[in-house]
Amino acid sequence: MIITHVFLRKIVIALMMTMCAVTSSAQQTYHGDGPDDWLRYIPLASAITLKACGVEGKSSWKRFIVNGALSCAITTGTTWALKATIDERRPDWTDKRSFPSGHTSIAFAGATILDKEFRQVSPWIGVAGYAVATGVSEDRVLRNRHHWQDVTAGAAIGVGGTILGYWLGDKLTGEHSRYSVGIGGEGVTVLVRL
Repeated sequence: MIITHVFLRKIVIALMMTMCAVTSSAQQTYHGDGPDDWLRYIPLASAITLKACGVEGKSSWKRFIVNGALSCAITTGTTWALKATIDERRPDWTDKRSFPSGHTSIAFAGATILDKEFRQVSPWIGVAGYAVATGVSEDRVLRNRHHWQDVTAGAAIGVGGTILGYWLGDKLTGEHSRYSVGIGGEGVTVLVRL
């Protein structure tokens, strides 16, 4: 499948317009859930959609699933472990789970997966993913749900967790790996060649 620059430009413009609308509406909403609740999943959903539509990514389906799952597990595990141990009150005083931002870490993990998989198709795909993730971060701060340090840490955890997830996944499923991972109807099988 060939993606033209015109098509990619339209995608990026649409994502930027969406983020402008989200952040302007976010300034009017003080408490509660907002568009960031579903926007945080857009970068990862975009990676899966592009792969499912036949856009040639960097990885096979097996590598994509293993590395993506490890990246998300590391990101969410780290985020929630820190939330449970660090008692930082949110700016709106609703609870003490402000640091780090979970919405931001998920959004940046998805954006990094999107960039790693489809950068060779066009660098604008990664730019669009990071633009959405940045918009999610900005929305969290504008709606008084997080401090800037919370979203900065969340972004670092998302990017770092994905880099670590891809490194570990390649150790498990790489070309010269001693490990073989299979996914079937009965679960996940891991074989180790001795």
